[in-house]
This record gives sequence, structure tokens and C-alpha cells, in this order.
Amino acid sequence: MASLWTIDEICRATGAPLGNLAPDREIFGVSIDSRTVAAHDLFVAIKGDQFDGHDFVVQALEKGAGAALVNAKFAQAHPEIEGLLVVDDALQGLEQLGMAARARVSGHVIAITGSVGKTSTKEAVRIMLEQFGKTHYSIKSFNNHWGVPLMLARMPADTDYGVFELGMNHADEIRHLVAMVRPHMAVITKIAAAHLENFPDLYGIADAKAEIFEGLEPNGQIFLGADHDYLPYLQGRAAGLGRHEVTTYGFAPGADLRLGAPKLADGQISSKFCFRGNEGTLLVPQLGAHALPNAACAYLIGRAFDLNSDSLIDALRAYVAPPGRGEVLEMAIDDSTFVLVDESYNANPSSMQAALDTLAQTAHQGRICVILGDMLELGEKSPELHRALATPILTLGPAQCFLVGPMMAHLRDELDAQVPVDWAENREGLLSKLANWLAPGDLVMVKGSNGIGLGALVQVCREKWPPVKV
Repeated sequence: MASLWTIDEICRATGAPLGNLAPDREIFGVSIDSRTVAAHDLFVAIKGDQFDGHDFVVQALEKGAGAALVNAKFAQAHPEIEGLLVVDDALQGLEQLGMAARARVSGHVIAITGSVGKTSTKEAVRIMLEQFGKTHYSIKSFNNHWGVPLMLARMPADTDYGVFELGMNHADEIRHLVAMVRPHMAVITKIAAAHLENFPDLYGIADAKAEIFEGLEPNGQIFLGADHDYLPYLQGRAAGLGRHEVTTYGFAPGADLRLGAPKLADGQISSKFCFRGNEGTLLVPQLGAHALPNAACAYLIGRAFDLNSDSLIDALRAYVAPPGRGEVLEMAIDDSTFVLVDESYNANPSSMQAALDTLAQTAHQGRICVILGDMLELGEKSPELHRALATPILTLGPAQCFLVGPMMAHLRDELDAQVPVDWAENREGLLSKLANWLAPGDLVMVKGSNGIGLGALVQVCREKWPPVKV
């Protein structure tokens, strides 16, 4: 395996003195977590919301880390520790290393943001491009002020395609991230009510997402999801920055790549599409129609690289839902099975509506159960937005609703016993309630914001009823 960095390269990127380390020592990875640091990694001691990486420097070095990037204050207090690379601020050092990684890559770089669908779209692009060249990509949702530079710092020099996810909670965050990534292509999936508590309205969210245009490389291309009300606004923001290479995609009638009506059959969703007079069919092994615009975006990016259309369509047949974002699990129960749809990673009004609509179209043998957790960071409109979920739930008509979290009490009151509802402040005791209710053939969906912790419920479900097909 080729090394990622040498100590000398890290020193030149970050401005850290060489110290007692050999300049040609090879570094094979970059880590900020002492629990998972591997031999010959660079351990970067950043300070997070809960932990300070400097408290784990010795542990990381004992596990075989090739060096540790630390703040000067820590190094001065611990002159006895060997293997330190010293900078004023370790997070800034990580950013500098990430920018050095970006500068040495001659391949194509794509950056993706949006209120919903950014991780799923990143996965569609990643899965597709991996079949055409060496692809580096953001793992999980490493899309914030430490996740983006970490993903950049891990990018090998010979990368053909780099795919990065950019997230934000406030204005000015994406501006800083995209300046490091310097993409050749920028994607905004959709503007919707997410992180609304930090913005006056959805135009404020659109402005924050549009910051991605500012870091685009000269002659860069923009891809915009068309299935929301803020597309014209984003197009105007792009034009105001002199960015005219804009391609739109989605179900909307005016989209450059126009998707037809979705068809769900045998656990797969498909749609005919038309792009520049050419027609085709996209098919992905997922349940939700929302996967089709994600696949369409990936297809457009592939076409921008002059990759063969049929080969791209074939590649996207491998686009399965990531864990926590629509993954379908067939679970063993009583010599039979039930189906669990894992949407536990995140939730906002738009994605919740889409998930409930998808569930209504999903074939099943038994009953439907929905387990819904609070949608977080919606600000003063949160009670209203939770109550509004009553309409799609009543349309779905589930046999059971388990609602979790303070805000879901508003939905409970709105449903007013029109469907069976069990509400709780937190997820404690939910597994036993589900176990008492569940029967073979049932269809269960779990969805809520990550902070509610329904992912932990899915995990214990996996342990109690082992998946027979993933």
C-alpha cells in the first residue's frame, strides 16, 4: 500500500517544525479518533464539543500512530512526549493538510450540499464513479468544520474523482468549507426546512447553501435539483456570481433532465427520463422515489465527464440506500420475516413526507407501523411542522404509530386517536413495545433526527431479529 504522506510533506503543508522525526517517515492514514487510530497514522488532536484530542495523544502514539499533530500549548507542557508535530492550532493544521491534499490532486472534485438528500446523492455519485476510476469520498456524514478537512487530508494524490459532502447549521460555514474543497462541480439537492431555527426563513437557508458556488473552480459546473420552490432563486445566485454552467434535474416540468412518473416494483424504483433529446430509464434498488433525482444527478455528473450513457445507467443499478437513509432490512421473526425500513439517521418535514409517501406505495403482507422521532432544529415553527405530519400519516393509515420526543406530542394531539398512537418522551422501553406488537409480514419504518437516537433502536432490533437480507 502506498503511503499517504511523509513527515516532511506534512511539515511543509502545516508549517510544523520537523522536531525529532525522520522526514522520510511514511504516514498511511489520518485520524482524529484514538479509538480507531491505526499503525503509521497521523493522529490530529483536535478539540471537539465533548472531548479534546490532546487528552488521547499518548494513547494514540502507544497504538502505533506515526506522529501526532498537536497545539503548541500541549507540546510545551509535555516535552517528554516524542513524535509530536507542533502547530499553533491542530484544527487549522488539519485544514492546511487538507488543502495541500487538494492542491496535489489532478483529478475531478465534486462538492454536494442541500437541505435533504446530500448524503444519499453523494453515495449515488460515489457508487457510480467507483466503476470508472479511483474514487475518494466523504464517509458517513463527515461534512462539517472538522469532517471536510479530515476527508481532504485522507485523499490520495492519485485520486481520479473526489466526492465531498458539505453541511451547515449557520451562514458562512459552507463558504469556509468550499474554499478548501475547490470543486470542479457543485450540487445543491434541494432547499427545505432543516436547521430553520438558525435562519429567518428558507431564503436564508438557500443563501447559505448557495455559498457553495463561491468556491467553484473556474469554468466549474453546477447541478441543481429542480423539485423545490427555490430553484429560480439559486439560479439567480449562480448567475450573479457569473456562473452560467447550470444544469437542473428532477421531476419538475422545466428540468434539463426530466424524470417521468416513478414506478415501484420488486423493491426497485424506476423512471424514464429525457435529457437533451435523449431518453433512457433509471432503475435503482431502493423503495423511495426520492432516490431517482439522486441517481439523475449522478448520471449528469458522469455525462459531464463524457462517460458512456448506458454504462452510467448500469452503474447506478448498484446504488443501494445507505444505512439509516432508507435501508431495507428483512428481519427474522418466528420462522418468518418482517421488513424494517431504516430512516433513522435524519428527518425534516420534506424527508418525513417523502418517507411516508414511499411507505404508502410499498408492497407488504401484514400491517404497517411507523416509529417517528422529533425533527430537530426547526425553531419556533417546530410544533406546527410536527402537527402537519398528521395528513400524510392519516393518508397512510398505519396500524400503529410509536412517537418519540417532546415535539412529537404535538403530532399525537393532532392525530387525536384517529390512528393507534403510543407516545413517549424518549426511546426507553420502545423495543419491548414493538416486540409485543410485531408479527410476521409486518412493515415497520423508523425515522427521526439523529439526536433522538432511533439509530440505537434499529441496532437493538438487528440484534433481536437478525437480518436475513441486507
